[in-house]
Amino acid sequence: MRSVTAIRRATCRANGIRQFYLEAGAGPPVALLHGFPETSFAWRFQIPALAAHYRVIAPDLRGYGETDKPPNGYDKRTMANDIVELLKTLGIRRVALIGHDRGARVATRLVKDHPDLVDRLVVMDNVPTRIVAREMNAKVAREYWFFMFHQIPDLPEALIAGREDIWLRHFFSDWCHDPKTISGEAFETYVKSYSAPGAVRGAMSDYRAGAEDIAQDLEDAEQKIRCPVLSLWGEDFGAVGGLFNMKAVWSEMAENLSVAPIERCGHLPQEEQPERVNKLLLDFLKGWKG
Repeated sequence: MRSVTAIRRATCRANGIRQFYLEAGAGPPVALLHGFPETSFAWRFQIPALAAHYRVIAPDLRGYGETDKPPNGYDKRTMANDIVELLKTLGIRRVALIGHDRGARVATRLVKDHPDLVDRLVVMDNVPTRIVAREMNAKVAREYWFFMFHQIPDLPEALIAGREDIWLRHFFSDWCHDPKTISGEAFETYVKSYSAPGAVRGAMSDYRAGAEDIAQDLEDAEQKIRCPVLSLWGEDFGAVGGLFNMKAVWSEMAENLSVAPIERCGHLPQEEQPERVNKLLLDFLKGWKG
């Protein structure tokens, strides 16, 4: 009989906020940082596969899911420090770090601020914030309209309240190669999460830290990430692989880079092509002994 991976739901207080996380497996630690419009639930296909070999930690980021949603602290340095302090609380001194979308922004800031903490880094379907800003033009703005909309004070919350399903359905349908990838129970799980008090404001606060994030990124723009980096992305997402030369983007960011475009895939590789993503992750993590 095939064993079922036990996934533990837990909370702890770290960096001044109550953080929720999923934990499974044993061995060298691997941390998974979700993006928008998701929560730690996004990693449901990766956790069992990785937990067969590693200790997996998948938190809800500040402002998301079941983690606290304070009024401030959404710049990526603070959000990275949330993860640093969570790992300290869990007795983890070095980690393999995997981030998608917003989580990749947190992960990138974390490895730049705390290079000795990260053994290797995976960034999924992400163009760094300062590069998006640097390359901004009419075509980029059309794809990144939500960056601007989400930064308007109060208006998104007012328009989305009670219509979280419509808001989320747009992103999940528009961003996936198959518009119905996130459907049924999975979709309802996200709707419930983003319908909770403060949830939309938490996500908006993440975007509203954009100017501060760019300022932080510009401070060390010339500092390349030294640990091994894997950049993977969906070939069919217009705002990332469809708009940017991803190998060139991440060659600017990292000294030791591998890349993996994924066919028939949009912005959510871990949910759209989980078997392909799991194989890429397990191959990249080989040699990570903790």
